[in-house]
Amino acid sequence: MSTEALDPIERLLAERACERLIVEFVRRLDLGDPGSVADLFTPDGVWEWPHGDRRVEGREALRRYFGSRPKDRLSRRMSTNILVTVNSAWAATATSYFATYRVDGYTDGMVPPTLPANVGHYEDTFRKVEDTWFLANRVTLLPFGGETVRLSHPDQS
Repeated sequence: MSTEALDPIERLLAERACERLIVEFVRRLDLGDPGSVADLFTPDGVWEWPHGDRRVEGREALRRYFGSRPKDRLSRRMSTNILVTVNSAWAATATSYFATYRVDGYTDGMVPPTLPANVGHYEDTFRKVEDTWFLANRVTLLPFGGETVRLSHPDQS
């Protein structure tokens, strides 16, 4: 089924479902259980980062990867410019931009502001399985990136 054949409401609902996956991905990494990000992917889903040749394939591998984030990591991602293209009743793509603010060694309180650790965009492929949309593939492209800063605590030795 081509995009033209989709009912406008059906197309709008598909776009919104895919947008929600993009936003939910960020929320789970920053405020939820990072390992649960894997549940947003198809069982054979893939996350890739061409810089560094990272590729994680399959829900269980994704769960281990995202679940292995340091427990003392504080991060907030700003996601914007989400453009979803519905290709059919069961397939869509999207591009979205993000900036990641991130530190390790966080214990409590407010951290002085810094520049983002990363600024880039995602290129996503979505697939509808039965009645639910999932990420099938996410490529992370980072034209601006750096190391994660580790906070120092003067009272620790």
